[in-house]
Amino acid sequence: MNLRKTFTAAASAFALLSASACAYGAPVETAVAPVEEDSRGPAIWSVSDADTTIYLFGTVHALPDGVEWFDEEISSALAASDTVVTEILPDEMNDPASQLAIARKATLPADMSLRDMLTDDDRTAYESALGSLGMPPGAFDRFEPWFAGMTMAILPLLQKGYDPESGVEKIIDTNAGAERKREALETLEGQIAIFDALPQDAQIEFLMASARNPNAMIEMVDQMVVEWMEGDVDELAKVMNVGLTDQTVANALLYNRNANWAEWIDDRMDQPGTVFMAVGAGHLAGEKSVQSFLETRGVTVTRIR
Repeated sequence: MNLRKTFTAAASAFALLSASACAYGAPVETAVAPVEEDSRGPAIWSVSDADTTIYLFGTVHALPDGVEWFDEEISSALAASDTVVTEILPDEMNDPASQLAIARKATLPADMSLRDMLTDDDRTAYESALGSLGMPPGAFDRFEPWFAGMTMAILPLLQKGYDPESGVEKIIDTNAGAERKREALETLEGQIAIFDALPQDAQIEFLMASARNPNAMIEMVDQMVVEWMEGDVDELAKVMNVGLTDQTVANALLYNRNANWAEWIDDRMDQPGTVFMAVGAGHLAGEKSVQSFLETRGVTVTRIR
């Protein structure tokens, strides 16, 4: 994989990892109405008052070809919305400036090497994992552990056929058309900065989670897609709980962001209009979900499917 493709893969990886591999802790119930047992299709919620409605839709950022999920209920909610909100703006993934920003944050100082940061046992497991991915032992020597971990987690999915171009955000963007206003909760550079700010030991553990089982992400995301398509949020949370367990990483990648997004939704309710908000499904399931933070702010969340 050349350097440009590596940075592009890492850009795709952040969105996927932050919403799947990093949903930690035991799943908890949120104060949301249950769905009938015969209901099928990805879950969708709404927050509304007299003049504002915000739809909350959980996404999977990369999917294999042929997964049919864009049904009438989702289409109707999108068509009724005047604004589409995603984690980052669609164009950022392929923006050369964004890839340069990743490169700046990902590169180690000239006198450091990634493999020198690992214990002997970790180095052996790491090099073996690289070999299983068809990569040389020194592939990421010049990069920080978080970058190597992100890329190693996403590559097996890409090799299996998972593709951001088939992901939910891409389909929503295409169907939304040019007439709707686009907003983003974050920037790609800001997302990458979250990883870059992690303590070194947390970064190494994140890397080694990928190295110890290079196929773990495939197994988890395969099952995640099944539960997502069923609209089974409780089972989706359980699947994601097999991921990382480092509380520092959990707070940085998931819980703190969920709290920030709940605040954004609460504030946005002061503006009239209809918003379709699409974020990674992991942010809308399990402990300290966006809905949970909204409930603690006194905002009622209604599951509509």
